[in-house]
Amino acid sequence: MIGIDGYRWSLHGTKVQQPMQCATLLIAGALFGPIAAFGSDFSLSANSPSCSPEQSLRWRGGTLRLENDLFTGTDRNYTNGVALTIVSRDLQGTLRPECLPQPIGLYARFIGSADPGFWRESSAQSASQNVVVRFGQSMYTPEDKVRTDLIPDDRPYAGLLYLGMAWNRRVHPQAASYEILDVRELTLGVIGPWSLAEQSQDLVHRVRGIERFRGWDNQLRNEPAFQMAMERKFKSYTKGAVRHGWGSDVIGSYALRVGNIETAASTGVELRTGWNIPNDFGSYPIRPGAENRPPSGVADLRTTQPQSPRAPKPGAHGFLNLETKAVAWDFSLDGNLFRHSHHVSRRPWVAQAALGISSQLIVAGRGVRLAVMRVWRTREFDQQAGHHAFGSIALSLEF
Repeated sequence: MIGIDGYRWSLHGTKVQQPMQCATLLIAGALFGPIAAFGSDFSLSANSPSCSPEQSLRWRGGTLRLENDLFTGTDRNYTNGVALTIVSRDLQGTLRPECLPQPIGLYARFIGSADPGFWRESSAQSASQNVVVRFGQSMYTPEDKVRTDLIPDDRPYAGLLYLGMAWNRRVHPQAASYEILDVRELTLGVIGPWSLAEQSQDLVHRVRGIERFRGWDNQLRNEPAFQMAMERKFKSYTKGAVRHGWGSDVIGSYALRVGNIETAASTGVELRTGWNIPNDFGSYPIRPGAENRPPSGVADLRTTQPQSPRAPKPGAHGFLNLETKAVAWDFSLDGNLFRHSHHVSRRPWVAQAALGISSQLIVAGRGVRLAVMRVWRTREFDQQAGHHAFGSIALSLEF
């Protein structure tokens, strides 16, 4: 049990025989079970005849992200992460949950109960919102891949398989020179062997001809994983899909995450400079509560003839992302929450820097974006030998 905003969440696992079945059942049950408890008296239909296209869920695009420390010549700590996300088109005006698929409508109702102000501001004329669904896996290993025994002075073997649902609200306050992106993301999944981290790493190492890690028998034990993330980003207001020509901007952010995946508070800033910088809220590594593909009322203008001056345009820019974080819990360092497990002495403060290049193109009338970055992270636990670095690649496509 854990309390969030005055509510209690109860997560139950089901014992089955196959790991893949276990992971799938736990994620699906964890995602839809608790949410349904808040909306069991609410009848939802995604096909209401009174629903306009702007009030119904239609998918706009997706992003595939891959992160690995082999890009930086190491194989330890946060060693691999992969995430696939799909993002909806804008939902305009007053929210109507009955116009959404049932799980998403129930999640919207839950947010309205836990954070009523979120929807009050969403009904403003200058506001728009969208939904992002994410499926991903993360894995963590110690440095010594040969030892088969537990290594007490290095981080545990750990894996996470998760499904997340984020609600993004973009608001331009009246007469203000800035705009805001608010995110509420619920992430649920499994930690331990059911995350299939060992099998995934062994497959990749086999294909690449790399020696596999031999200590996965010591990984964290199976348990449900959960987290609620709340994030706010803000930047100067821009009309259209890009900031035309050469320019630069600054994006600020702060966030709170609560759960047994991670409990932490963070603040950050991103500096961007380049040509036709996109009117979004920046680039970032994989992390819960950060899949904030913002609403974009001009995304479809790329196919109009004659082309609108507000339409998406090719461009490229460099970026520097800086973040500092106060950490109260991290499953990859603190171990299992519901049972005793291997853990290390977590450091309460962590800083991170990401330097990269992002570019966007229009290919056959579709928007394509590629972002590549290198990420440096300070020591996360006392026994860690120096900082950690990894590479990140994200490829996005507008449908």
